[in-house]
Amino acid sequence: MAQKLCLSLILPKAPPPTPLLKDLFFNQNPSSPHRISPQAHQILQTLTHPSFDSNRFHEIFPLLFHHPPSSSLSHDILAIIKGLGFNKKFDLALSVFDFIRTRNDRVSLLNGSVIAVIVTILGKTGRVSRAASLLHSLETDGVEVDVYGYTSLITAYANNKKYREALKVFVRMKQVGCQPTLITYNAILNVYGKMGMPWTKIIALVQDMKCNGLAPDLCTYNTLISCCRAGSLYEEALDLFEEIKLAGFTPDVVTYNVLLDVYGKSRRPKEAMEVLKQMESNSFRPSVVTYNSLLSAYVRGGLLEDALELKMKMLEKGIKPDVYTYTTLLSGFVNAGKDGFALAVFEEMRAAGCKPNICTFNALIKMYGDRGKFQEMEKVFKEIKLCKCSPDIVTWNTLMAVFGQNGMHSEVSGVFEEMKRVGFVAERDTFNTLISAYGRCGSFDQAMAAYKRMLEAGVSPDLSTYNAVLATLARGGLWKQSEEVLAEMKDGGCKPNEVTYSSLLHAYANGREVERMNALAEKIYSGKIKTHAVLLKTLVLVNSKVGLLVETERAFLEFRKREISSDITILNAMFSIYGRKKMVSKANEILNFMYESGSTLSLTTYNSLMYMYSRTENFQKSEQILREIQDKGIEPDVISYNIVIYAYCRNGMMEEAKRIFKEMKDPAPVPDVVTYNTFVATYAADSMFVEAINVVRDMIKQGCKPNHKTYNSIVDWYCKHKLRDEACNFVQNLGSLDPHLSEEEKSRLLERMAKKWPLVGP
Repeated sequence: MAQKLCLSLILPKAPPPTPLLKDLFFNQNPSSPHRISPQAHQILQTLTHPSFDSNRFHEIFPLLFHHPPSSSLSHDILAIIKGLGFNKKFDLALSVFDFIRTRNDRVSLLNGSVIAVIVTILGKTGRVSRAASLLHSLETDGVEVDVYGYTSLITAYANNKKYREALKVFVRMKQVGCQPTLITYNAILNVYGKMGMPWTKIIALVQDMKCNGLAPDLCTYNTLISCCRAGSLYEEALDLFEEIKLAGFTPDVVTYNVLLDVYGKSRRPKEAMEVLKQMESNSFRPSVVTYNSLLSAYVRGGLLEDALELKMKMLEKGIKPDVYTYTTLLSGFVNAGKDGFALAVFEEMRAAGCKPNICTFNALIKMYGDRGKFQEMEKVFKEIKLCKCSPDIVTWNTLMAVFGQNGMHSEVSGVFEEMKRVGFVAERDTFNTLISAYGRCGSFDQAMAAYKRMLEAGVSPDLSTYNAVLATLARGGLWKQSEEVLAEMKDGGCKPNEVTYSSLLHAYANGREVERMNALAEKIYSGKIKTHAVLLKTLVLVNSKVGLLVETERAFLEFRKREISSDITILNAMFSIYGRKKMVSKANEILNFMYESGSTLSLTTYNSLMYMYSRTENFQKSEQILREIQDKGIEPDVISYNIVIYAYCRNGMMEEAKRIFKEMKDPAPVPDVVTYNTFVATYAADSMFVEAINVVRDMIKQGCKPNHKTYNSIVDWYCKHKLRDEACNFVQNLGSLDPHLSEEEKSRLLERMAKKWPLVGP
């Protein structure tokens, strides 16, 4: 029975699960004559009749009490509430319960089963706070709340995604001496899985269960396997699968589906296919849920063509793709930068009469947001309401991630505040997104503040949290701190995955620790660290970033050997390094491949193209490309403008550079330190020091803080032009130009001059 009750908790990628006790209370024939008195049977039929007017409730229901009380009265009440719940007459079921509470004999009539059913109904209708208040008031009235009532409330909270509240109920019931049952533990294990709890905590809960004399059942094992999804713990999932057999159980269809889903989340398509074969050999017929899990494995593994073939096999076997099938494919193409294919999937989905859900809209928001197409993104957001959907926590997280991706710091904060205003409570995924978004904006302090706020809220970090922190550290090239976080993870029993090592590679690359980066790369190639598609992709990116052509090509070839679809990010990296090396023919090969493979050129692609031309005789083509992307509805970023400005400055066309500079105002990106430094360096190189210093004065006035490169350019060009006295005067009087200049910075510049002119003292 216990395993039957919990199936809905662990079905992967299913629609919102039914309450834990539905099978117990609703999926039986509640009006069977042998279970209910004739009076109750008649009342139930009247209440459930389609034409019944709820205003007549107080006329009909009291008829149940017109006969002498009997021991069957409480059973009649239970059966009526069950029957109303079964027929989705939830408000009438609540009216029955409220009526009973007004009676003097309520304590004898409100048994544990009645309370459990009504809590389940409240949870099902989204009134879980009322359910909690109800239990509290019942206890105050002297009504005993048993383990089924508490378990129902735990499940109600879980089904409404209020996981921390569910855990508080678990703690409360143990405090009052109510011993949890196996069903309770299975429900809490499900909550742990949804929260992405560390594996050590999950195992500790199982040990606590065993210490209380409760042995795991098949539902327990299935739930434990589903818990492996969050950390991509496919090895642990396989161990549990084998343990099921040793414990004397036979894996069921749910077991195979959750194991498939773990492999899907872990990007292990080959292993997932083996599970499918084993499932079929054991006479289990795969369902759409099964195929969706397998499809997820192919998509996450970058095998998009195989994913499309799998969808065709589904149709051949008479299995109709559902919204999860289409959304998984759509998301895969979005992540690969193949917007045309993604939109084709969306149109096919609608043509098939499959209504998009909020997950579909979230994928579209991500697609348009990642491409900087904010008007289209806003249209999708409005369409959510037109389709009678509501933004969920993932919608808000996606918006924060998108704005973070585009360096829009204030928008990230604005979305977070709006999310809280409309009633969403930040959970671990939101904090992880916030950390990552601030990190992408270069707001390291705010990213760490979000991490601290998360800990203060009582939310423990998981693998995704550590990976978000590592990604933030990586952007700053803080490789030492990254190594410390990695050690902390391992000490805390949190197993690093491919994303962890990917961030470490980026930390080494951004910190210019090429030797450490190469050492880690060899561990990946040798298999000491599992050679994963994500890591091969990262090796392409980091080697391209630091300009190592041979190493970049090696990683790209390894990636292609595995027949994994090259996404737009990898192609951009290859295009970028060929462009920077002025290997125009190679760059054009990549560009042609992008077009042939249906990849949607991203802003990064266009920026790389502009960069390549900015270094050639055909430098004016950089501006032509800038205008092209504007015509396509893509908003250029500050890098786009900086490249064009550099192209003109490099070729002495200062008026053209200033013309582009004047465009950099709302709604275009405002100039950054790189923009100003380009002008400063160009003027200084041409001995136009007055103009260079005026640029510094203007950047300070606009709130852009000069950096080392700003002053290095002026000092170095004074030195190259043998203007020793002017250089000394500039540094000595720099405080009047830049009031925030530190003495350390002034000393650094004087030392820099001293190295060029030994006679000049610091």
